[in-house]
Amino acid sequence: MTTTELLTAIQACHSDYSEIIGEESQQALRVEAGRLVELMQWLRNHEAYQFVMLRNLTAVDYEEHLDVIYHVYSMALRQTIVVKTCCPAEGSEVPSVTSIWPAADFQEREVYDLMGIRFTGHPDLRRILMPEEYTEHPLRKSFKLGAGSAAVVQRGCN
Repeated sequence: MTTTELLTAIQACHSDYSEIIGEESQQALRVEAGRLVELMQWLRNHEAYQFVMLRNLTAVDYEEHLDVIYHVYSMALRQTIVVKTCCPAEGSEVPSVTSIWPAADFQEREVYDLMGIRFTGHPDLRRILMPEEYTEHPLRKSFKLGAGSAAVVQRGCN
């Protein structure tokens, strides 16, 4: 089964809150943030799909909104699909998938730390790379290297 056929079959079961985006090898399933956990549980537990592994979780800043991107893998199908969800740049928040894939724990913490996206329901959402008192998110496009961030950079070089 091709990725397009696989995404089409999955999207048909969840057409009221998902859509296929992208072209050919860059296709992904975009899902509403409020239904993300529901879809991810279904993908993991459905006998025909069994996406039991979260390979990667990351985020992209488009300035006006942020995308959270999940690469999930099915050993049964020997196939990876990409699932994306969107949140506003201000007050960015999506549900945590740590209850589905415990491997999401550190990945969600990293995205929170560097991009500022809050993962509701995460068991221990705190900074993982930057100091706890640091208030900026260095991978945001709006990030400006200033006095506070320079101190962090200098401290890291000593």
